[in-house]
Amino acid sequence: MTTPLWTQAAIAGLFDLPLLDLVARAHAVHVTHHPANRVQLSTLLSIKTGGCAEDCGYCSQSAHAESGLKADKLMDRDTVLAAARAAKAAGSHRFCMGAAWREPKDRDMPALVDMVAEVKALGLETCMTLGMLTDDQARRLSDAGLDYYNHNIDTSPENYGNVITTRTFQDRLDTLDRVRAAGMRVCCGGILGMGESRADRVSFLHALATMPVPPESVPLNALVPIRGTVLGDLLHDVPSARIDDIEFVRTVAVARIIMPASIVRLSAGRESMSDTMQALCFMAGANSIFTGDRLLTTGNAGGDRDAALFGKLGLLPMEGMAEPVESEAA
Repeated sequence: MTTPLWTQAAIAGLFDLPLLDLVARAHAVHVTHHPANRVQLSTLLSIKTGGCAEDCGYCSQSAHAESGLKADKLMDRDTVLAAARAAKAAGSHRFCMGAAWREPKDRDMPALVDMVAEVKALGLETCMTLGMLTDDQARRLSDAGLDYYNHNIDTSPENYGNVITTRTFQDRLDTLDRVRAAGMRVCCGGILGMGESRADRVSFLHALATMPVPPESVPLNALVPIRGTVLGDLLHDVPSARIDDIEFVRTVAVARIIMPASIVRLSAGRESMSDTMQALCFMAGANSIFTGDRLLTTGNAGGDRDAALFGKLGLLPMEGMAEPVESEAA
C-alpha cells in the first residue's frame, strides 16, 4: 500500500499559508487541470421532500427536525422531465435529483431508473442522491446511465457523531464503494460552518483526497441555518459558530490543490455570499455552481444574479461533459 501524497500535516500547512499565496497556488493548479474561466452549471431538484428517518442536525427534511416541512411522495416522471428540460434550456449541463430517504426501497427503483434514462436522453449529465444503496440498487442506477452518485461525508470523521447519529461515517464510505464498484462517478463533499474547527476541515478534506479515487465532484456547502434543526438553532443563537468568509475561501483553495482533477462546486449557502467572496472562490479553484433560485429546500442565488456575476467576472458556462484538462492522482 502506497503512502497517500497528502497527509493531514501537509494539508494543515496549506491552510496556514498567507491567503494570497494560497489562492495563487490554487489558481495555478486549477488552470493546469481545467478550462480557465469556465464554470459548470448544474441544477438540483428535490424529487422526494421531507420525512427522512436520519437525524442530520443541519437538515430540515429530517423527521427529527421541527422545521414544519411536510413530507411529499416521490415526484412523477413527467414533472421531473419538465424540470430537466427547463434546466437544460437555462444552460445547465448536469441535472441532479435528490430524495430525502435513508435509502431507497426496491419498489421505488423502477421509477428512479426510468427518470435517469429519460433525463440522460435529453443530453444532460445525470446525478442522484438517494441515501445509502445496496449493490443491486447501485448496479441498476449505473445500468440506466447515471453518471454521478452524490453521497456526502458531511464533515470530518472526528466530528461526524456531533452531526449525525443514525448512520456512521463508515456507512457513508460503504455506499461510495458500492457506487464505484457499479461504475459510476462519485460526487462527495460536505458542509462548512457547522461549528467545526479548522482541524475538522483538515480531516474532512484529507478523508476526501485520500479515498482510493478522490471524488470527481466535490460540493462545498456553507450551512444555511434553518430554525427547527439542531444546528440551525445553534447558529442562530451563536452566530460566531458560522464559518468566516476567508476561511471558506481557504477551504476551497485547499480542496483545489489536493484534488486537482475534481470539479469543486459552490453549493448551498451561495445566496448569502457576496460577489466578491464568490469571485475569490472562483479564483481559488471553484468551477461549478447550482443554478436557479432554489436547491432542495433552501434558496439559491438565481439565474439573473448569476448571469450578472458571470458578466462582471468574464466567466462562461462550461461546455459539454465536465472533464479535467489533465488528470492527476492526489
